[in-house]
Amino acid sequence: MNLPNKLTLLRVLLIPFFLLFMYIDTPFHYLTALVIFAAASITDALDGKIARKRGLVTNFGKFLDPLADKILVIAALTVFVEMDDIRMGAIPLIIISAREFMVSGLRLLAADSGIVVAAGIWGKLKTAFTMVTIVGILFWLSLCYDFSFGIPSSVTDPIDEIVIPVLIWISTALTVVSGAIYLKGYWNLIDSDK
Repeated sequence: MNLPNKLTLLRVLLIPFFLLFMYIDTPFHYLTALVIFAAASITDALDGKIARKRGLVTNFGKFLDPLADKILVIAALTVFVEMDDIRMGAIPLIIISAREFMVSGLRLLAADSGIVVAAGIWGKLKTAFTMVTIVGILFWLSLCYDFSFGIPSSVTDPIDEIVIPVLIWISTALTVVSGAIYLKGYWNLIDSDK
C-alpha cells in the first residue's frame, strides 16, 4: 500500500477516535477531538497531492478518498446536531448528506461509462470551508468547556446563536452550489430520455 493510500486509510481509522472523544466526557475531550479532526483533515489535503505528484493514483485511493471525506464530515455534523451546545438543526445535515449521495451516484454512473468525475473547484471549496468550520466549532467547544476562562455570555451567545449557524449555512450553500454544478455537468448520464 502506497503512502497516499495509507494517509487515506488513517483518516478513516481516526473517525471512531474522533467520535469517542466527542461523546466521552474526559478532561480536554473537545481539544482531543479537535486535534484528531484536524489531523484527519490534514491527511485529506496531503494524500491527493502526494498521489498526483508522485504518480501514485490508484483505484483504491479514488474510491476511499472521497468516501473518507464524506464520512468524516457527516460524522462531525451528526454529532453537532445531537449537541445542545451547538445551534445546528438537522436540515443542513440532510442537505449535505443528500448532496454527497447524489455526487456518489453520479460518480458510479460516470465510472460505468468510463468517465472519471474529478473534484471541481466548487467541491474543493465546499470541503475546505466545511472542514475549517468544523475545526472552528471544535476549537470554540474546547475553549468554552475544556478550559475555565469564564467567557461572558455577551461573547458566547452571539457566537453560539449567530456565528456558528451562519458558518454552517454557508457550508450548506456551498454544498448546494457544488452539487448543482456536478449535476449540470453530468446531467447527460441521468437524462430520463436515455
